[in-house]
Amino acid sequence: MEQDTEKLLKSIMSGLKRMDSISIEDIPSIDLYMDQLTTFMGAKLKATKRYEVDKILTKTMINNYAKNSILPPPNNKKYGRHHIIMLIFIYYFKNVLSLHDIQKLTSPLIQTYFKKKEGLSLEDIYENVFKSAYGQLDDIQLFVEKTIEASEEICSKAKKDGMSDEEQEFLKYFFLICSLAFDAYAKRLMIEKLIDLMPETK
Repeated sequence: MEQDTEKLLKSIMSGLKRMDSISIEDIPSIDLYMDQLTTFMGAKLKATKRYEVDKILTKTMINNYAKNSILPPPNNKKYGRHHIIMLIFIYYFKNVLSLHDIQKLTSPLIQTYFKKKEGLSLEDIYENVFKSAYGQLDDIQLFVEKTIEASEEICSKAKKDGMSDEEQEFLKYFFLICSLAFDAYAKRLMIEKLIDLMPETK
């Protein structure tokens, strides 16, 4: 790769540093009040924000999740370890799924694992989900590398047509964004199909 292409790849991949998560060891073992909960989530997931003014979780959001049966209600106004795990799942789901789809995903977890104390736990599921997710980063980088190479071909053709450096640069970014957007859209369709195929839980 040329130097500017390598620089672009590093810049794009650095954006994935915002894809932060909370380790199971960092989740408090004591119950938290609402203000403590929003402060904890805001501090631990701060890196995921695009803009400083963005909110991670608010009281209104959490109350809406409980109202829509996506999150179990607090116990004496306190939220426990399992509430936090569910909120982390919800935080990532809400960027790509509707509340209805999230409810279909979280309900079985709540019914089966929220108060479970023996065997496979909600903590086990959480750890394995994020371990698998971060294991995909190498594949994502390969996809981005191939997409950048394809964008270079577009720029090469634009250069032959006499387009300016600024126009070539725009085409490169436009091509990359379209490719990534299509990939995200295709994956969302697959997720929605999987949700539709999920067996109904009793």
